[in-house]
Amino acid sequence: MAVSTRTKRSAIRPLIISLILIAVIAALGFGYASPYMALNNLKRAADARDTQTVNEYVDFPALRESLKQQVTGLLTRRIDAHGNGNPFAAIGAMIGVALIGPLVDAYATPDGVAAILNGMPPRGNPGERPPVPPAAGSPAPEQAPPAPGNTANGATSNTTSNTTSNENSATPPQPPQTTAGYRGLNEFVITYQHGAGDARYSAILRREGLFTWKLAAVNLNE
Repeated sequence: MAVSTRTKRSAIRPLIISLILIAVIAALGFGYASPYMALNNLKRAADARDTQTVNEYVDFPALRESLKQQVTGLLTRRIDAHGNGNPFAAIGAMIGVALIGPLVDAYATPDGVAAILNGMPPRGNPGERPPVPPAAGSPAPEQAPPAPGNTANGATSNTTSNTTSNENSATPPQPPQTTAGYRGLNEFVITYQHGAGDARYSAILRREGLFTWKLAAVNLNE
């Protein structure tokens, strides 16, 4: 009996070790993929303006502080760059500094998060706000046909309407090029750039606990 029991234990031990190894490998794989999954969930929630889910994936106090620092740095460099050139540009930048608070308040929202994750970061312009998406499910307003004899006016009106619609569009001129990856054990960075000549910026997720990641900062000065 003793030999039989010892044999059973010897047979079970490799199985237990194998199960432990599988569990460890699965946990490591899940841990590595966790920021990618968090980013995907956050972007989908932000695009849908799902405030409750966005709140789960964004550290808004930290994001607000980061936005304040980054926009301040952006405008400070703008003042330095235009201080000896165009005085009106410098005045505009100084006005922007005075309006940092409202800009930060506008971007530390689900609308702002969606804009940041879709290639539309704040640029530090006075009165700047994130683009507001069209209401879900609302049909586009139909344009009335031009009255007889007013074809030219109707075409002009349609052209003006289309131009206004394009200007108010919530989408960037072209989808941004994005790269994502770890920058340290507890930081995950997504970098955005529209083209070779365009400035880059990044959104930064930080780890909370083992598998939880939250958007906590931006870098507008890459």
